Amino acid sequence: MSALKAKTLFITGASRGIGLAIALRAARDGANIAIAAKTAEPHPKLPGTIHTAAKEIEEAGGRALPLACDIRFEDQVQAAVTRCVERFGGIDICVNNASAISLTGTLATEMKRYDLMHSINTRGTFLVSKACIPHLMKAANPHVLNISPPLDMAAKWFAPHVAYTMAKFGMSLCVLGMAEEFRADGIAFNALWPRTTIATAAIANVVGGQAAMARCRKPQIMADAAYVILTQPARELTGRFLIDDTLLAGHGVTDFSVYAMDPSQELMADFFVP
Repeated sequence: MSALKAKTLFITGASRGIGLAIALRAARDGANIAIAAKTAEPHPKLPGTIHTAAKEIEEAGGRALPLACDIRFEDQVQAAVTRCVERFGGIDICVNNASAISLTGTLATEMKRYDLMHSINTRGTFLVSKACIPHLMKAANPHVLNISPPLDMAAKWFAPHVAYTMAKFGMSLCVLGMAEEFRADGIAFNALWPRTTIATAAIANVVGGQAAMARCRKPQIMADAAYVILTQPARELTGRFLIDDTLLAGHGVTDFSVYAMDPSQELMADFFVP
């Protein structure tokens, strides 16, 4: 029996990239996926919409609910969670994947960009988790997974882009606190982060274009690692900050070349990995 069959996942930012890859991996088991993302209409610089993602999820074997939702706004989040529960009967898993990035130093960071990153990354993660928790409390094996880095308080991670680092670490602080806060309720809170850069729109548009994309791994490595986490007993795996390839290696994966965008290229290390 497929581990996530009939389980309901509420995934933010699932219209593309890592969020969509996680959704598609769960869909192969026959999971229900609520796609909570902003892109309802095609974007000139961003691939996919909530509707194209829903089509892919259903073709992969899952059931999809596309939800136009900006996680900066509490009313939109609450409405999306309500629609998900009405459609699928509950929520088993929450994946906080939506994120904003700006790799700028202090003087070059406009406050509207600072506010965007903190509203989506830290506040959005807190808000979505808060909205899902009452439903997760009713689930048989409830998980919250944040796509956020290990908490390594080294100055080198903050100095080049302190605003972005603070916003991403805010997501990880949610894991640190909520894992303990809800331990007795049996809800797992974990973080997952890639060792290398992942081929996403953020890499193409912010970090270094197609040359950088060639040195990335595919989003599928994060999806496979997330699947391992989300199929573990929630009471036995919580409060952890996990790295994709280390986790998969511990579960028997030996060939990581299949995840490389271009196996001939040297992989580019991601930020924040100690």
